[in-house]
Amino acid sequence: MVGAGARHAPLLVTAQMPPDIFSWADGLRRAHFPPERNRIAAHVTLFHGLPPSGGQEIRAALARAASSHAPPSAQIMGVMPLGGGTALKVVSPAMTTIRRDLAELFHGMLSSQDSHPLVLHITVQNKVSVDAAKALQAMLEKTLKPRKFAFSGLALHAWRDGLWDFMQEWRFRGAKGG
Repeated sequence: MVGAGARHAPLLVTAQMPPDIFSWADGLRRAHFPPERNRIAAHVTLFHGLPPSGGQEIRAALARAASSHAPPSAQIMGVMPLGGGTALKVVSPAMTTIRRDLAELFHGMLSSQDSHPLVLHITVQNKVSVDAAKALQAMLEKTLKPRKFAFSGLALHAWRDGLWDFMQEWRFRGAKGG
């Protein structure tokens, strides 16, 4: 259920991972993200700050996108440095296309951050020293193997005080694979 303040909070859109990939990535996040700052679970963000006034239009666009696409195939392809953090690089041409098409629909609602092309990723560590980030990256580069999966859906959240209020999810159910 959405909290009262969420109606006026910026909206975020995520690509939903299947349970096995989510559990693995969230375990990495819990192990390596500074615990006092780790307030949300592992995620793949598509949009960081859409206006709440566009809620109905955003919901309709997410519903159409999910109903017209099969679960987009994806692969975790390595480590992505974030300066003072570390992410897992996600490659998914189909999800990148879905996000691009949604960005065209959301034109005029996009924040500066959301106006730039998105590099899909899962942040497992942030706001640490560059040395700590490089140490984790070196460790992951030795052990990380590519992982194939398919995104299961799209989700809408409201950003409130550094936390996300889940609002709704739409499962991919189209006939054509990605």
